Amino acid sequence: MTDRWEHFAHGADIGVRGFGATKAAAFEQAALALTAVVTDVSTVASQEAVEIRCESPDDEMLLADWLNAIVYEMAVRSMLFGRYEVRIDGTCLQARAWGEPASVARHHPAVEVKGATYTALRVAPLEQGGWVAQTVVDV
Repeated sequence: MTDRWEHFAHGADIGVRGFGATKAAAFEQAALALTAVVTDVSTVASQEAVEIRCESPDDEMLLADWLNAIVYEMAVRSMLFGRYEVRIDGTCLQARAWGEPASVARHHPAVEVKGATYTALRVAPLEQGGWVAQTVVDV
């Protein structure tokens, strides 16, 4: 399983989907897909690390909380993140996001993500191995 992310169409909003060899890797890739809704991930430098922690009753809610925590950190810090490291222990997620201050001139932001929704929310192992983590984000 190659870790990767993709977007999928959903009405006026955008679906984000991460694939990974592990559940944590799928969450990391879903976070990259979230960043890619806003800007080209390759333009975001890893200048500053931010710690993020979440706890939820199940994997799906944990994914939504994780992505919403990223949206919150991007908003309050005026930052974009281009690299993520996630550890999941049961219903607890501990992560580090690396990024830099957002720059309209440098990052050319396309849209602002308002938050992750419960639409198409799914975290599951794949038959061929690895994991998928997906949801729709409100833009």
